Amino acid sequence: MAYIYEGVSRTFSEYLLVPNLTSEKCIPDKINLKTPIVKYKKGETPALKLNVPIVSAIMQSVSNDTLAIALARSGGLSFIFGSQSIENQAEMVRKVKKYKSGFVPSDSNLSVNDTLKDVLELKNKVGHSTIAITEDGTSKGRLLGLVTSRDYRLSRDSVDKKIRDFMTPFNKLIVGKVGITLSEANDILWENKLNCLPIVDDNERLEYFVFRKDYDDHKQNPNELLDSNKRLVVGAGINTRDYSERVPALVEAGVDILCIDSSDGYSVWQKDTIEYVKKNFKDVKIGAGNVVDKEGFMYLVEAGADFVKVGIGGGSICITREQKGIGRGQATSVIEVAKARDEYFEKTGIYIPICSDGGIVHDYHVVLALAMGADFVMMGRYFARFDESPTKKVKRGSNYVKEYWGEGSNRARNWQRYDMGGADNLKFEEGVDSYVPYAGKLKDNLDVTLSKVKSTMSSCGASSIEELQNTARMSIVSSTSIVEGGAHDVILKDHDF
Repeated sequence: MAYIYEGVSRTFSEYLLVPNLTSEKCIPDKINLKTPIVKYKKGETPALKLNVPIVSAIMQSVSNDTLAIALARSGGLSFIFGSQSIENQAEMVRKVKKYKSGFVPSDSNLSVNDTLKDVLELKNKVGHSTIAITEDGTSKGRLLGLVTSRDYRLSRDSVDKKIRDFMTPFNKLIVGKVGITLSEANDILWENKLNCLPIVDDNERLEYFVFRKDYDDHKQNPNELLDSNKRLVVGAGINTRDYSERVPALVEAGVDILCIDSSDGYSVWQKDTIEYVKKNFKDVKIGAGNVVDKEGFMYLVEAGADFVKVGIGGGSICITREQKGIGRGQATSVIEVAKARDEYFEKTGIYIPICSDGGIVHDYHVVLALAMGADFVMMGRYFARFDESPTKKVKRGSNYVKEYWGEGSNRARNWQRYDMGGADNLKFEEGVDSYVPYAGKLKDNLDVTLSKVKSTMSSCGASSIEELQNTARMSIVSSTSIVEGGAHDVILKDHDF
C-alpha cells in the first residue's frame, strides 16, 4: 500500500510564535535581515546575500524590470519571468543591470523639429516636464538642448512653435560626463542650483539624468542590493525545455542568478538543467524546485542546486492541489526540508539555502517561515498589488484593483514549467485569473512589512535570522484560538450596525 505520512499537513496560520526575552541587542533598529541566497561552505562567505529575506515570484503578473529595480533598491531580489521570448527577458535583465541609483535613463525625448504641442503631449503622457532634445529624438542621441516648463509660456507661445526656437541649447547647459560619481553629480546640482544634470559621453550623447529630487530618494534606500560594480542585482526564471538557448542569452545580459520555474521540481529534467548550467557556466548560480520533502530536496542538492525552493499548491492563485491532489501544507514542507538542510550541513559542511514559496497571507507569516528554517521567502500576490508590477490597475466599484494570474493559468499558458516529458500532455489549468487590491508603491508597503518582521523578531529575542532559527519557539493553535486572535465581540467603528 502507499506510504502514509504521520501527522497533519499544516499551514502557517496554524502556528503562533511564543515570545522570548527581548534584550537591548534585539530592538528593531539593531535587527539584521541579511541572509544567504546561494550555497556556501562552512566558514566561508556566501557569494550572494540578500539584504532583506524577500524575493518576488517568477510570474508574468509580478516580476518585470520595473519591479526588479524597485525591489533591489529595497534590498530584495526579483526573478524576472521566463514565460516570454528569450529576447524580451534578456532585455529586461539588461534594463535592471544598466540602471544606476540616481542615474536615470531619459524617457522623454524629442528633436529640434518637433513643436510645443509635442512637448505638451509628452509632458501629459509621462507626468514630468524635463525633456531631452537630441539629434535623432532618441534617448541616446547627441544632446542638443533641454526643454522644461521655464522655457515656454502657453499664454504667449504658439503650440506650433518649433522646439529649436525656445529650448535651452547645449552650450548653455551644465552637464556631467560619464564616469562621474553620484556624489559628484549631486555636488554640481547643489552648487549651481540646478534641478537636473544631464550626463553625456565624450561625443555629447545623452546617457542619464541626475535629478535634485532624487537626492533624498537615494538616502532613503540604504539597503540597495548591489553587485561588485555597484549595479542592481537581478535574477531570472528559466524552464527545463529551452534552457540551452535561454541561459546563454541571460548570462550575456548580466543576470546574477537563475531559478528553474516548475510546479514540481522533483524531476530528472531539473537535474539535466542544473547540470547544463554548471558545466557551461561555472560561475552562474542556479536555484531549483519546487519540492515539499527531504527526498525532493536531496535530489536537487545532489544535482548541484545553489538553493532549493519549497512549496507546492500554497499560492493564492495556485489550484494544483485541487486539480491533481499534489502538494503539502507549507509549514510542514518548510519544517521537513529545513531539517534535511541542517542534516546535510552537519554532514558535509555545505549550507544550502531554502526559499519558502507560497502560503504567506499575513506579514507575520514571513517570520514564521524564517523561524521554521527558510532563509528567504518568495511572494507573488504581495507584489502584484504595487505600481511597479506589470499589470493593469482597474477600477471596480469604488476601489482600484490590479490583475493577477497564475503561471499555470490559461492566460499565462506557461506550459513549459510542467516537467512531464512532453509538450502537449497538459490539458487542464493549475492556476486562476484574478484581481488583487491595489496598494500603491512597493517601497511604502515593503517598509511596513519589514517593520513588522523586525518587531516580531524583537519579541522573539532574535537580532538575526540565524538567531531566530536557533531560538524561536512556536505553538500550534486551535481554530477557536485563531478567532480569539483577531478583533472579536465588538462592533468595529468603520462597520455599519
